[in-house]
Amino acid sequence: MERKRFIGRLPSPLKEMLSMLTAETFNSLQEIRLRIGQPITLHIGGEQYGLNEKGKVAIHESYRVKRENIEQILKSISEFSLYAMEEEIRQGFITIEGGHRIGIVGKAVLEHAGIKTLKYISGMNIRIAHEVVGCANSVMPYIVGKKGVYHTLIVSPPGCGKTTLLRDVIRQLSYGFSGYGPYTVGVVDERSEIGACYLGVPQNDLGPQTDILDNCPKVEGMRMLLRAMGPDVVAVDEIGKTEDVYAIEEMLCAGVSILCTVHGRDLEECRKKTLINKLIEEGAFERVIILSHKRGICTIENIITL
Repeated sequence: MERKRFIGRLPSPLKEMLSMLTAETFNSLQEIRLRIGQPITLHIGGEQYGLNEKGKVAIHESYRVKRENIEQILKSISEFSLYAMEEEIRQGFITIEGGHRIGIVGKAVLEHAGIKTLKYISGMNIRIAHEVVGCANSVMPYIVGKKGVYHTLIVSPPGCGKTTLLRDVIRQLSYGFSGYGPYTVGVVDERSEIGACYLGVPQNDLGPQTDILDNCPKVEGMRMLLRAMGPDVVAVDEIGKTEDVYAIEEMLCAGVSILCTVHGRDLEECRKKTLINKLIEEGAFERVIILSHKRGICTIENIITL
């Protein structure tokens, strides 16, 4: 992560406070949460800290966020043109250069039973992009072999690295792994978290043979990739809706390998979800990878062959 470039996009006084963090602390920074009238909180290595003019402190001593701080950040990241980011604001997040993602909350403005935009922005969650290159090394021999890429489901509770692992699997398949591949990988990045595209260009390394549909609904995206790009593999994040299941079944019938993730602690919990269990019972998945946070992000708990 280019520390100076990221800090440079932020307004004062946040810029000055973050610049005082040590390089080691900054590189472990996961989230910066700002809520008007409340202390700034930093999420570092699974713990929460405050932030004042002198650096990292206890939360109760932290600098309290003002409305002008939120407004300054919005102006800075939008390059003083919020209208240009209206669609992203409507979605509730903005992706900036480097792949960092800023979630926003405020008053929803409704139109035709849908959200037109957000105004009176009152809170932000700045999620710092972290690529963990090589985190999939231990699982790759189970995912790819002489038969090609196995249909794989990554299971993880929130915050344990399922998207991070999926990203590295995509990267390694796209470059080729241990004499297999390279494979053409189609990615449907519905929430701009896998590739973290900025102006259409992925900020994360997804490999040279990867095609990405950014900010695109999973179902439409999978079908578009199948029709237009002829992928060997299609990757999506966080399945669970009825239409997701139908689209995955279409991919399987077309001979495309599937990589996807789902929230859960283990296979048994996944089986309690009717739609996921349907796919499991149909034999849609050949490998299931279970993650936890016991030894840090992307801790591999189990690899199951179905």
